[in-house]
Parts: sequence; structure tokens; C-alpha cells
Amino acid sequence: MQIIVTGILLSGTYALIALGLTLQYGVARIMNLANGETLVAGCFIAFWLFTSFAISPILGLLIIAPLAFAFNWGVYRAALKPLVDRAKTRGQLEVDSILATFGLLFLLQGLMVLGFGGQYFSYQYLAQPFEIFGSSYGLNRVVAFCAAVVIAGGLYYFLYHTRHGTAVRAVAADPSSANLVAIDVARTAAIAFALGGALTACGGALLSTFYTFNTAMGITFTMKALIIVIMGGVGDVRGAVLAALILGVAETAVASLIDPGLTLAATYTLFILVLLFRPQGIFGRQTS
Repeated sequence: MQIIVTGILLSGTYALIALGLTLQYGVARIMNLANGETLVAGCFIAFWLFTSFAISPILGLLIIAPLAFAFNWGVYRAALKPLVDRAKTRGQLEVDSILATFGLLFLLQGLMVLGFGGQYFSYQYLAQPFEIFGSSYGLNRVVAFCAAVVIAGGLYYFLYHTRHGTAVRAVAADPSSANLVAIDVARTAAIAFALGGALTACGGALLSTFYTFNTAMGITFTMKALIIVIMGGVGDVRGAVLAALILGVAETAVASLIDPGLTLAATYTLFILVLLFRPQGIFGRQTS
């Protein structure tokens, strides 16, 4: 029970990070390898707001989310939209975006190293026990999970109960057909990319409340987000949430029962199994 609960608490932040990449890749068709750097930036901004101004990381989301949205919007319009315009096929766009965001990864990482150095950071926020089913867990983890659930719920409402959300889902399904019903595909893709960055930054801010972080860990979380997206099915929000839950529980089980050093190995093993037996994702259908 402890392993399951701990895994579920961890999966909340994993889900936000993966939902961010799901929007960027599934809607905007951009494989953003700098997604993890957005997460790390969210960690550092939350750390700075808390240690310098005593602003709770939860309240800090009201600052972090708009900043991340604006930054990712600017990145898309300035650096990625030209790639979208010139790409003749989806395959060409994926290759170009991978190369572009790979360079962005090192640029952002270098700026954060310049600003914060290479050491590890952490801070004490709600570092007290909270009892669930007779066992104690960190209150910071519980609060982070609850905040992630609220944010994910807000995203679900946006996607399935608003006009703009319907446009985002239409572009994810078929950009060409979306054009035929007067949806501004370019603008919708930019919104999806920016919203994905905001979700990832919020995930980083919540993760920082109970996780020791540094400027070099972004690539690890980019890979975890990519694994979750592929496990859940590209562009499938429900699948991303379920895959995040599976990954969180699997990592916790391996760390608790075998060796904490094998969590990444377990993650990639799970990824390979999905590619072999369920390449279309958890809820995806086999293509004919």
C-alpha cells in the first residue's frame, strides 16, 4: 500500500510534465527536447520566489504559469513557426524541430548554469508528515499531487468544454480538416505549444517542493515525459495520465523493493515493452 500511494503521489507531477509534451507534440507537432529545461526553470523560479520573497510554490504557480506561457509562445513564434511553414511533410517538421529544440536545450541549460551554478538545490516546504491509511507521507507530496489534480482537471475542462479546447483537439486529430471548418491552425498550434510549456513549468514548481534538483536534470525528465506520451498514445490526454500513474508506481516499486539506482532501467524496460506490444498507446487503436 505504501508503494502504491507513494507512486500515485509521484504520478501527479509526472502527469503534468507529460501533458505539456502531449500538447506540444500531439497538437503543435513539435518534438520539444527542451521540455525538461522548462521544468527545471519552473523549479528554480519556485525556489527563488520561496527563498527570496516567502511566496508559497502553490501561489507561485500564478506567476510561473503566465511566464512560461509567454516564453513558450515567443519561442514558438520566433524559432519554430518558420520550421512549420517550410516543412513539406510531418516527418521533415519532426526532424527540424528535434534539431532546433536540441540546440535550445543547451542554450537554456547554459543560462541556468550561469545563473545558479551546477550544485543541487532544495528547500523546506510543508516538510511534515501526513497520514494516509495508517502510514506517514510528506505533506508537500500530498499538496503537490492535489495541485496537479486541480490543474489537470482544469485542462480537461478546457479541452472538452470550451470552444478553444475543441479547436485544439480538432487540430490534434487532423490539421487539414480543421482548416476546412475555419479553425486558425497556426494560432491554435501556438496556443497548444505555449500551454504545454506552462503545464511543464507548473509540474517543475510542484516537483521542487519535495525533490532535490539541479540544472542538468532536464534531459532525464524530457525522456520520462516522452516515454509517458508514447505509452499513453500521442495526443491522448487520458492515456498520458494513466501512463504517468503506471510509471510512478513502477518506479516507486523498483526503488523500494530492488534498488533506487534501477529506476531508470525499469522506466526504459517498460518503454521497450510498450513499443513491442502496444506501440499505438494504451487507448490507441491498431492502424490498418
